[in-house]
This record gives sequence, structure tokens and C-alpha cells, in this order.
Amino acid sequence: EVQPVESGGGSVQAGGSLRLSCTASGFNFDDADMGWYRQAPGKKCELVSTITGGGVTYYADSVKGRFTITHVNAKNTPEHTVHLQMDRLKPDDTAVYYCAVDGVVGAWCQPPVSGYWGQGTQVTVSS
Repeated sequence: EVQPVESGGGSVQAGGSLRLSCTASGFNFDDADMGWYRQAPGKKCELVSTITGGGVTYYADSVKGRFTITHVNAKNTPEHTVHLQMDRLKPDDTAVYYCAVDGVVGAWCQPPVSGYWGQGTQVTVSS
């Protein structure tokens, strides 16, 4: 079963950095996309960044130039890890961040429409 496992997150002051990581296995990354969504209180679920098996990346306008997504496939293992480096963080980045493989959402990240999802990790940016 594909079960993304997230790590990272936490609290930081505005202007600081955090790195989120997500590891999953049991799927063909060449045919998938893997990335991050976030849900802030009172706001709709937002697709933050994804990366495909072909190396194509997507960034929401709100994070372009500040966030970087990378993919690592440890040699001789079926695990795929996606890192989200978040720099120059702003209070508006405060949210629960979810990792997903082939994620599809409606207004809310949870429950999602489809895909494989992690449990979420809190990112809090103070001013």
C-alpha cells in the first residue's frame, strides 16, 4: 500500500526556513506525481508544489521563488522521497501541509477526492 510518511515542519519566525520531507513506496514514480498541499484555517486547500516522474515541477504563485521541491530515489530501494525546502517564510504560509501521491482535492485537503495522503504536518510562521 502507498502510504506517504511526512517529516519536518514546526514553528519559525518570518524570514526563516523549514524543510518538509515525504517518503513513499509501492508505486511507479515514472507515472505519478508527488507533492504538497496545504490547508490554512478558513481557507481552501491549496496545491503548493508537485514534481512528476519526468521531473516537471509546479509551484503555486504564492510560493514561487521561495520554495523548492526535489525528488530522491535512494539507490536499490523502492522508496521515493520528496523534499520541500521552504525559504523566506511568511505568516501566510502557516498551514497544515499534506504530502500526496497523485493527489486530487476539492475545497478541503481532508478528506481528499483521491490519491494517497500523509497525515499532515503543521507549519507555523510567526511575525
